[in-house]
Amino acid sequence: MKLNKVLIVCILIGSCINGFSQKKSTEIKPPNVIIVLTDDQGIGDLGCHGNPWLKTPHIDKFYKQSVRFTDFHVSPVCTPTRSAIITGRYPINNGAWATYKGRDALSGGPTMADLFKQGGYNTGMFGKWHLGDNYPVRPTDSGFDIAVHHKAGGVGELSDYWGNNYFNDIYYVNNEPKQFKGYCTDIWFEEAMKFIDDVKNDDEPFFIYLPTNAPHGPHYVEDKYVAPYKEKEGIEILNAKFYGMIANIDENFGELETYLKKNKLADNTILIFMTDNGTHHGYSGDGKLGYNMGFQGRKGSRIEGGHRVPFFIRWKDGEIYGGKDINEATAHVDLIPTLASLCNLNIPDDNKLDGVDLSKLFKKKHGELIERSIFVHNNQDWRPPTDVEISCIVNGKWRLINGDKLYDIEKDKTQQNNLASNYPEVVARLLKDNETFLKITKKNDEYNQFPSFIVGNPAQNEIAVNIQHAIGDDIPIWKSEQVAEGLKNQNNTHALNIEKDGKYRISCRRWPKECAGPILGVPAVNPKDWFTYKSISPEKVRISIANQIFEKSISKKDEEVVFDVFLEKGKTFLVTDFIEGKDKYGVYYTYVSYIENKKI
Repeated sequence: MKLNKVLIVCILIGSCINGFSQKKSTEIKPPNVIIVLTDDQGIGDLGCHGNPWLKTPHIDKFYKQSVRFTDFHVSPVCTPTRSAIITGRYPINNGAWATYKGRDALSGGPTMADLFKQGGYNTGMFGKWHLGDNYPVRPTDSGFDIAVHHKAGGVGELSDYWGNNYFNDIYYVNNEPKQFKGYCTDIWFEEAMKFIDDVKNDDEPFFIYLPTNAPHGPHYVEDKYVAPYKEKEGIEILNAKFYGMIANIDENFGELETYLKKNKLADNTILIFMTDNGTHHGYSGDGKLGYNMGFQGRKGSRIEGGHRVPFFIRWKDGEIYGGKDINEATAHVDLIPTLASLCNLNIPDDNKLDGVDLSKLFKKKHGELIERSIFVHNNQDWRPPTDVEISCIVNGKWRLINGDKLYDIEKDKTQQNNLASNYPEVVARLLKDNETFLKITKKNDEYNQFPSFIVGNPAQNEIAVNIQHAIGDDIPIWKSEQVAEGLKNQNNTHALNIEKDGKYRISCRRWPKECAGPILGVPAVNPKDWFTYKSISPEKVRISIANQIFEKSISKKDEEVVFDVFLEKGKTFLVTDFIEGKDKYGVYYTYVSYIENKKI
């Protein structure tokens, strides 16, 4: 009898414990995640980093509450940093190492958003993608449930919707154009908060990637944000509008913080603020204007100021807060392994990652990271980055620039004292690290093959390519204004992947479809009266694809010259040229679509 009573008590206790465990587990919700990534804002472009003129009160407040990585490194320009964040692989490994010339798109493969989505998260992206505008590497192809964004590398670039200029623009909502009212940065934050409204009561957490196009040029913003800095321009600071755009970002960041607190989401949200490369207009090249936190180098440079950026992270429920500094050298490729650890996401064994998990650094008695080098390789060209000549290797306090200049960044922030001859063993060790790294890199398909857009897939029957992303050796053009004025360029080649045998239509145009006009004339519509239109005078269009060459004359009223061609499945290059006398130059806009499974 006593034994039975004991058994009953044990069962009851067990049931209570089990019930408690089940209840507690249902109450524990994984953290939400928001990454705010700004564009061309450097390490000195914040009040909390000592800028004596720029006012960023909301980000400054966040800085005081956050854990700060004080030695955080990205790539020196836009696309490479974004590709590293999204894939967890260095740009030289993921293939997106430039901002144009066919090397500004991903080559497919798993992304950060894919991991969150597979982990049960609602996923949204708002702002600047700059990792490919066609299938299979659009945001919606890359793990995001919702994507509200402009195209290419900036609002108003020639790949973006024609006539966009930061105010009252047409952006893409899950790849469909939609008219918006207001300023671009305001819209990105507003749409992110609408997305949270839609999913905040779900059992699933959310992941938001919020990369702004600001304060990248051109520098358009309301005058009220510029006014406090106008009188300082040219005397103490380089560009008042640049500061004004950052002030607007700060205001939006503050509104996001208020929203999260009002909706009781702040404590269980991992909130990250970071930037994509060194400053562009916050510090003059000669160092006489602006502020760069004591560092030399700006956007595009291998010197410290070109790739060392702010990185602040806060998650109160995860005890990541309190105004603490972490001084170890860290990098953009570390985000995926770190967030996967914090959010308990599964990383498949075949997912090649270059970064390390930083989560141990958040603990009070944290261990040290493994000794490693961080690599800065990129090249503004279709050709791969150089192995050594244009590179930076970061290892602890050491910076090895271009293989022969060694600096101790802790004692020499301005990198004036080359110590290579004093520490030849350090130079040799870092070069060996680089050699080992590149030996593996050069076996990757992404290094050896161009990213290619897929044609003939139902997910996107018609793809659009243009001269901004064309492969070639000419000086690139990227602004809509340059196209409007008829600036010519010999870059003319596009990497495509034909999904299936069949007939395809290739349409060559002077103007984009959304603002059509004759090849030999100008559009009837000038959105917002923004452009100065000039005509060009080509006589023919010539294309080559899959070992075939075609040529047609241009008639006076032609808006497009169309070629219907049979293509076999596989990768190929499409070359499109306008022919004018003895000259040839790249076609501005080309559209390729699948017609039917028949030979011509």
